[in-house]
Amino acid sequence: MAQVLLQHRLDASRIEAHVHSAGEMRGGVSASPGSVHAMAARGLDLSQHRSRALSAELLRGADLVVTMARRHVREAVLACPEAWPRTFTLKELVRRGGEVGPRRQDQSLEAWLAEVGAGRRPPDLVGEATTDDVADPIGSPDHAYERTAAELSELIDRLVDLAFPNANAKRSADAGPGAPARASASPTVTQEG
Repeated sequence: MAQVLLQHRLDASRIEAHVHSAGEMRGGVSASPGSVHAMAARGLDLSQHRSRALSAELLRGADLVVTMARRHVREAVLACPEAWPRTFTLKELVRRGGEVGPRRQDQSLEAWLAEVGAGRRPPDLVGEATTDDVADPIGSPDHAYERTAAELSELIDRLVDLAFPNANAKRSADAGPGAPARASASPTVTQEG
């Protein structure tokens, strides 16, 4: 759900970025019916989605790695230690980003993430605290998927507003109206559990 919601929000904001989803599940598994229903209610199609296993290669190519749970951050950093500065749970990124403030027009995503992550340490992720986790509705009734979708939608809107606040201003003057803003040359990765 996070992948399709984020890609939709970025596209609607005319931010050129690639969102990929990967996680713990083996590759090739269809999205759960509850996820498909929750996205269909928002006019988004998740019916063709297939899971992809997380890999160090995918993490290395990402400008930003957004996870749904702290344990996913731990797994990503174990797979690719150099991903630490750009790997956050969605809730953590929105919370810390809100404290730092929106990315400035002249600031790279990498520089903003460094500011957002200042003082953060990998040992802080040890333990089973779920404070920064988005509830995983897997195996639950549709209303649980809807609740998670609503939470994801709100968090993703806040993330895009913080990380890409000047999207329309970034379009070059000679590109003309309707040209997409470039968020990054590399993909954004959303890791789902």
